[in-house]
Amino acid sequence: MTIDMIRSVLGWTALINYTVFLWWALVFLFAHDWLYRFHGKWFNLSVAAFDAVHYAGMALYKMAIFLFILAPYLALLITA
Repeated sequence: MTIDMIRSVLGWTALINYTVFLWWALVFLFAHDWLYRFHGKWFNLSVAAFDAVHYAGMALYKMAIFLFILAPYLALLITA
């Protein structure tokens, strides 16, 4: 595997993951009540707890994308 191929894979992976993150954020923002009712069938959470879980999940997901995908991509872009 060449450096260019790894850089390309990381770039596409970052794009796909940020698209998933954006989709999650938009659904959470614009379909909050539906999402709460949908998850409420399985989990007994208050609205505040539901919001906190999703906010923490989005923050963790965003940090993981940056740490494991975007940072290596940028490092390869700068050095290679």
